[in-house]
Amino acid sequence: MSGAQIDLFENKSPYAAVVRLALPAVVGQIILVLYNMADTFFVGLTLSDANVTAVTVCMPALMFLLAIANLFGVGGGAAFSRALGRRDLARCGNIAAHALLGCLLGALLYGVLCWLFLDAFADLLGAADPAVHALAARYLAVTVALGGVPTALSALFAHLVRAEGRSAQSSCGTILGGVLNMALDPLFMFVLLPRGNEVLGAAIATALSNLLSCLYFLAILRRGRTSLRFRYDRAAFSDGSARELLLTGLPACLMTLFENMSYAILSVNMAHWGVAAQAGTGVAKKINMLAHCAVRGIAQGVLPLLAYAFASGNRERMRRFLRISITASVSLSTLLMGAYLLFSQRLAGLFLPAGKSQDLCAGFLRILCVGCPFSALGYTVISFFQAVNQGGKSFLLACLRKGAVDIPLMFLLKTCFGARGLIMATPLADMLCCVTAVLLLGRWFYEPRPIDCPCRPIRKGWSTHD
Repeated sequence: MSGAQIDLFENKSPYAAVVRLALPAVVGQIILVLYNMADTFFVGLTLSDANVTAVTVCMPALMFLLAIANLFGVGGGAAFSRALGRRDLARCGNIAAHALLGCLLGALLYGVLCWLFLDAFADLLGAADPAVHALAARYLAVTVALGGVPTALSALFAHLVRAEGRSAQSSCGTILGGVLNMALDPLFMFVLLPRGNEVLGAAIATALSNLLSCLYFLAILRRGRTSLRFRYDRAAFSDGSARELLLTGLPACLMTLFENMSYAILSVNMAHWGVAAQAGTGVAKKINMLAHCAVRGIAQGVLPLLAYAFASGNRERMRRFLRISITASVSLSTLLMGAYLLFSQRLAGLFLPAGKSQDLCAGFLRILCVGCPFSALGYTVISFFQAVNQGGKSFLLACLRKGAVDIPLMFLLKTCFGARGLIMATPLADMLCCVTAVLLLGRWFYEPRPIDCPCRPIRKGWSTHD
């Protein structure tokens, strides 16, 4: 670890350190959203609801790859930063090796299972309609079964590179994949492949761009000066590093899994109102994802700073990082919520032709965006608990944010409000998670700590100055 990186973690102004790590992460996440939207946008140019639905119903399958990457990437990144804070480089190597091996095996197994049960998987995601099924199955075969391993490894490397303070290089890999995908989409969809294969072209562009992003990370890890050494020592399986990684990363993994499960259940239930409703739902979720991914970028950028300050015992610096993260996340999500409320119809019109699907999308977006500020605060607190090795609290909040609350609410509100009731479950769950997160955070800061805790209280309450 270079002197500049140590200075970033230990001495640089908290605001400057957050900007240095969080800004590239936010830009990377925004590009990630844009290239996810690129498939939908270019497929939308075909003016086919079936094509749009085929791409949008497959989103949970791609997000499951991110769940695998988050398990080992978020968990490994937080554990890695804590080990750096304690200057334990041997443990850093063990954590990095655990993360790489686990992510590789998990993505490989998932890709094989997807290939073996491709048709059943497509139906499970809500592609039972004959006009949608074949298109979705081909999209899954290319992006998950064939392209799953490099996609997951690219996301893993982004987390690990950022964990040692190299957020700009981390985000460059994400941006590279996004830009390439947006450039390759029209090439494969409208030039190289014959007409009628637009969904397949979008799938090839996505898989190829993720492969090139993975190769970029391998190149910088091979050539750059880095603390990331993917090697085991004799204590690798007895020093608790694997357990620490899994306990920290499990909430991030489950949160992504629950998001996938919720989205799949939403899509399946929305099929009752037809393909137009499914297309409107998928596009509304993707547009709303911009707010969530921007907040995720802030949280991912600040997480290494929080973890390092926690492990090194600098409680005051850790507290200031958290306050900056909360303020930035809630402010940005509130601005985006306002934009969604004002321009929902225009945003829907970018992806869907005028008609029923566009009108439904605009209405769904106005409902979803109400939860943005609440989701931002909840997600920031979840990330904080991951940084300070409080897996139980982040696990509870992850379950509340997705899965434990919104899925039961979908079925309850569906009977009362129909299709809009299904959508209303998401912001309501975000609100409950936010309230619980604030209560848990306040309790954590006020509870006593053992004398050997690396971050025991200096004084009760929040800092009164910046």
